[in-house]
Amino acid sequence: QVQLVESGGGLVQAGGSLRLSCAASGRTFRAYTMAWFRQAPGKEREFVAAIRWSDGHIFSSDSVKDRFTISRDNAKSTVYLQMNSLKPEDTALYYCVADTYYSNRDYNYKYWGQGTQVTVSS
Repeated sequence: QVQLVESGGGLVQAGGSLRLSCAASGRTFRAYTMAWFRQAPGKEREFVAAIRWSDGHIFSSDSVKDRFTISRDNAKSTVYLQMNSLKPEDTALYYCVADTYYSNRDYNYKYWGQGTQVTVSS
């Protein structure tokens, strides 16, 4: 069992930055891939980025890879999503997820956090 708790969302003006955090716990989370997905109102859930905990290998969506960076802190058992140059279209509920293998499909992830809201004003 893996538990995920997100934090760091909020309201920011366009061009600003936010850093989302996902604190992981559980016996085996270090063998997992952690990822961020987002869902805007009226839209399908979208893959943002993922990181393989074992070796730090990163996967990023082409739509955000120049602005968003995923990272991990082993000592804190936390995954981060640094979001820069935010745009109104980045407004969404951001979810931290985890599972054994990488996928850019949300249905392949078993463990989910509660989500954290990011709102970017124009």
